[in-house]
Amino acid sequence: MPETARPAAGRTPERRYGNRPTMKDVAARAGVGLKTVSRVVNGEAGVSPDTERRVQESITALGFRRNDSARILRKGRTASIGLVLEDLADPFYAPLSRAVEEVARAHGALLINGSSAEDPAREQELVLALCARRVDGLVIVPASSDHRYLEPEIAAGVATVFVDRPPGHIEADQVLADSFAGARDGVAHLIAHGHRRIGFIGDRPRIHTAHERQRGYLAAMEEARLPVHDSWLAAGATDPERVRSDAERMLAGAEGVTAFFAGNNRVTVTLVRVLAELDRPVALVGFDDFELADLLVPPVTVVAQDPAQLGRTAAGLLFRRLEGAHDPPRRTTHPTRLIARGSGELPPAT
Repeated sequence: MPETARPAAGRTPERRYGNRPTMKDVAARAGVGLKTVSRVVNGEAGVSPDTERRVQESITALGFRRNDSARILRKGRTASIGLVLEDLADPFYAPLSRAVEEVARAHGALLINGSSAEDPAREQELVLALCARRVDGLVIVPASSDHRYLEPEIAAGVATVFVDRPPGHIEADQVLADSFAGARDGVAHLIAHGHRRIGFIGDRPRIHTAHERQRGYLAAMEEARLPVHDSWLAAGATDPERVRSDAERMLAGAEGVTAFFAGNNRVTVTLVRVLAELDRPVALVGFDDFELADLLVPPVTVVAQDPAQLGRTAAGLLFRRLEGAHDPPRRTTHPTRLIARGSGELPPAT
């Protein structure tokens, strides 16, 4: 008969991924009963120090981890929450995510996050997948305008808080920055520095924050009794090609704009590149601060919100609900602040 194949001397046998060691494996290696391993794993009394040492050595050697599924079913809580963002790669969301994670950790909970890519169908798929994994609560930056699909989950006890944008067609806790007032202040700042022809380039108007910032722009122009030509307004996807095209169109001609208000940090970055190519100064105020904005020439004036504060507030509300608060849903709005650095203080070119 042929010999059974054996691993070469000194080599580790091929791993079988997905086959995790069990308590039976630990018991067999340590030479003890299954109940003894269970007591050690769960920190129960009744095991001698020598036996506990052997069990712990076997746990370490095998890489055993306790399966918490049964424990979760007994307690009805998973000690985990979900965070659904627009885009994990967007610098705005990094401090927001970190703040939610810190609050979750302080409450002994694990954070699971994912990106909706600004796609309502993907948001719903991701949210319901998290619910299927029995997360205790959700923090959502919504892409959808209709969140009635969440009503059964909320009724079943999944605490839910919306951040940065409000939910659609349901009542739930929400934490927002004051996009309208921030944009109005930023445009008023340009007006105070002598600008009358101010272009606005924003994100897609169906997005709540984009709509509010455009509304703030229009309010500031109206309060100053300045006309707004249709050609000075552009909203849509924030890809650089679209932003550049709209900016160059607004700058063209003798009556081109002398200043821009950018609806978010991605628009601002593209406008910085466009304006650097010009032979004349054009003022710029952007909504959202961004890395190195203070080191550019000129440094970029921004309307800053605090994403970490938004995340902390949202996570705090979530755990407040998980701890039993039953008062009506809250809407918390945080103010923005104008940071004048130079680009927004340039006068109109003569």
